[in-house]
Amino acid sequence: MSSTISRRAFAATLAASGVPVLSRRAVAQVASKPRTICYIGGYTQHGPPGGAGNGQGISVFEMNPDTSSLSPLMTYVDIASPSFMTMSADFKHLYALSEISDFNANGEGCVTAFSVNRSSGELTKLNVVRSGGAVPAHLSVHASGKYVLVANYMGGTVGVLPIHADGGLGDPTDVVHNTGPRMPDRAADNPPGNFAISDHSSAHVHMVASDPSGRYVLACDAGLDRVYVWTLDLHTGRLVPAKTPFISMTPGSAPRHFSFNEKGTMIYILGEQDSKVVAASFNPQTGEIVPQQTVSTVTPHFRGSTLAAGILLSPNGKYLYVSNRLGDSLASFHVNDDGTLNLVEEIWMHADYGRAMMFDPSGNFLFCANQRSDSVTSFKVNAQTGVLDFTWNFTPVGSPTTFAFMNTI
Repeated sequence: MSSTISRRAFAATLAASGVPVLSRRAVAQVASKPRTICYIGGYTQHGPPGGAGNGQGISVFEMNPDTSSLSPLMTYVDIASPSFMTMSADFKHLYALSEISDFNANGEGCVTAFSVNRSSGELTKLNVVRSGGAVPAHLSVHASGKYVLVANYMGGTVGVLPIHADGGLGDPTDVVHNTGPRMPDRAADNPPGNFAISDHSSAHVHMVASDPSGRYVLACDAGLDRVYVWTLDLHTGRLVPAKTPFISMTPGSAPRHFSFNEKGTMIYILGEQDSKVVAASFNPQTGEIVPQQTVSTVTPHFRGSTLAAGILLSPNGKYLYVSNRLGDSLASFHVNDDGTLNLVEEIWMHADYGRAMMFDPSGNFLFCANQRSDSVTSFKVNAQTGVLDFTWNFTPVGSPTTFAFMNTI
């Protein structure tokens, strides 16, 4: 299979939906000008929970810096369900997982490494390696730049993949499997009327990343209701439990994602099941996590089912944003001087089942991937007040779940 869908076929598909298409000539004409490239991935085979996967692979767009509108450039179809991806610190490489369980006979998922053309945004596949477990859901580049860390949701494992000199990946140097007691499917502090449940049948690692210093590696296990902490031996690529190897969260809360402040002294942990954020202090010397506050991501008026999805700090660190999937809402919080949070507002997402969020490189716009709506939407960000204003820009993308941005050079 070709790594890209033919431009004629892609253009025909987009033309049917009324989306403007850039030709290869148009791409070449603007390649010499600094531009903002947006990569969007999602589900090609299925879309949990049990829905269809309408995506084609990794779609590449150019962003209008004034309006946030996205114009299609190309798409890469030779990858299955790239539901999460990330870029290296120098933007020379992109790493995308495939949220599958049939890459090999061991029932693992996989990760694909691409080199990035910094002028055109085009991708070149380098290699594909196993992820160290089934159905990977998240990956990140360690602060050292030497390893890619993978959270394997159904496998309940964290995989450590070495990055080679050319940006390609090696097989896992370590695979850690979490174990623990069976936790409740629902949290006691759920929003009233929440019938949604999170899978607590076993370990389900949902996110893994290093703290800003790179001294520690943390992982949210939504199945065991724990946040794990390790150090990473940069020579062997092996994870070593910290003095306090994990912190237990509210039973049933399903810790899903986290976000650090710039100094690495505060960590914000998002519970998928109870739609709450735990603001905790983090000790960069010891890896100790101490909860300070728990706040709801829905207003006191909310009733019904919801599952929180994404959590993101603004570039200036003054505001924190959370997406609620079933509630179809975005919550914004003011970050106080002591790191605690105050809810500013909860607004309609203008789409269904919003998952990942990401700021464009300027920080002027916040983008949301809306899986069930098959669309990407954007909001203008007021950096002083944290208020989000809907741009009314809708970009059709099948089952989108993840972003990566890059400015060309």
